[in-house]
Amino acid sequence: MALKATIHKANIQFSDLDRNLYSDHNLTLARHPSETDERMMIRLLAFVLNAPSNNDLGTLEFGKDMWEPDEPCLWQKDLTELIVHWIEVGQPDEKRLIRNSSRSKRVSVYSFSSSTPTWWNGIAAKLTRIRNLTVWQVPAEQTQQLAALTKRSMDLQITLQEGILWIGQGTDSIELKLQCLYGDPG
Repeated sequence: MALKATIHKANIQFSDLDRNLYSDHNLTLARHPSETDERMMIRLLAFVLNAPSNNDLGTLEFGKDMWEPDEPCLWQKDLTELIVHWIEVGQPDEKRLIRNSSRSKRVSVYSFSSSTPTWWNGIAAKLTRIRNLTVWQVPAEQTQQLAALTKRSMDLQITLQEGILWIGQGTDSIELKLQCLYGDPG
């Protein structure tokens, strides 16, 4: 018998103090049996950081990357179904990034493993022509703290100021600092 996905609900209050953006998100995440809490929380964080301020260019949606190899972790399609933003979580190979950078206006990667520097050093030189790619590293020790906040039902407060994220749930809170390895962090 195949294992089923575990459903998690997240109510998020997000404040981006640098851009004066404030939003609330009620998300339902299906955690694949082979997915860790750490990866699921990075998906959630990638959603919050990339959710558009309005839906004029389409909505940001979770993809089926764990089930469908041709889908990303997250994507935003415009109203004509053209891909505006393709978002990967983990360490995709360079061929996938090159292929999808030509299919989308923008590509982002959120890598969170302790092996990120090794992965990035192995593919960085092959990606220098890609101008619509941004690669982020979330330090592994910080993502483990983020994973510790995982619950089936979460109420999260996330604040971004000067490149530092504060994530709180009840009395627990952590601080994350994403590092831009490549591209425009804007």
